[in-house]
Amino acid sequence: MEKQNIDWSALDFSYRETDKSYVSNFKNGKWDDGVLTSDHTITMSECAGVLQYSQSVFEGMKAYTTVDGRIVTFRPDQNAKRMYDSAQRLEMPPFPQDRFVQAILETIKANESWVPPYGSGATLYIRPYMFGSSAVIGVAPAEEYQFRVITTPVGPYFKGGAKPIRLKLAEFDRAAPRGTGHIKAGLNYAMSLHAIVQAHKEGFNENLYPDSRTRTLVEETGGANIIFIKGDTFVTVKSPTILPSVTRRSLEYVAEHYLGLKVEEREIPLTELPEFDECGLCGTAAVISPVGSVTNTVTGEEVVFKSGMEKMGPTIKKLYDTLTGIQMGTIEAPEGWIYEVK
Repeated sequence: MEKQNIDWSALDFSYRETDKSYVSNFKNGKWDDGVLTSDHTITMSECAGVLQYSQSVFEGMKAYTTVDGRIVTFRPDQNAKRMYDSAQRLEMPPFPQDRFVQAILETIKANESWVPPYGSGATLYIRPYMFGSSAVIGVAPAEEYQFRVITTPVGPYFKGGAKPIRLKLAEFDRAAPRGTGHIKAGLNYAMSLHAIVQAHKEGFNENLYPDSRTRTLVEETGGANIIFIKGDTFVTVKSPTILPSVTRRSLEYVAEHYLGLKVEEREIPLTELPEFDECGLCGTAAVISPVGSVTNTVTGEEVVFKSGMEKMGPTIKKLYDTLTGIQMGTIEAPEGWIYEVK
């Protein structure tokens, strides 16, 4: 299929309407068959559950054109499972995982001309989400729901290279123990908006949240898991209140099986931050965002990682290059990671 007439290299990371979206509705206790539609509007009750009580969950993923011209997506089965778990936690009827994967592939296929070419630096971002659509006035789960998949072509998260970012040690709590921090719910992100706006006003790129129980341990940022390098060891946070990032779990595998690093998933005291050589935030959008420093604005203490503030650290660069190579088809992928759109 002929590609859209777009200057792919000029794309930023924002929404652009494409040809088709996927829609399935839950009514009378079951999901319908689902359809592809060119109607990108949603009509629902002004009293819908999503509007009154924020009953919504979502995922984020990408489609790529590989070096040999195939269109692929990365580990959609993992996103399917995470959305299933998120929906259960918010008393929403989970969308079947096999149908989730099929809906993703169908939606990419329907928007094939919007998948940027290999080497352009751009990708097709995919946003599956579901929400309570029927009217709810008392505090209770909705009775009807809608599952949708939208797509949009996006440019690289970092224009001109990934320069290390500055984190502020958050003064707010991200998630309560036994709360919803481990699911991808819209309400979690809404709660982080005030903190990120404040951080930006103070000259920081993002917040690093400590655990809410003791405020002595590293948790994650407002929208990403955090990773560290100490010598030949890849270290990530072990906590029941952080999101199980598909990118982070993939990087753990890459670190061990492709780069021969030791991998540790454990509690990380804030006092350990000065001991790390490199730091990064990981997620679908940027894969890895290098972190240069963390500042406690209350005490004035700043930790600058040994990799510095000018460029991505050497080990994190290898992790980034390896994972993006797997996604783009220049490095052989582990079995089951790459789904081809046919």
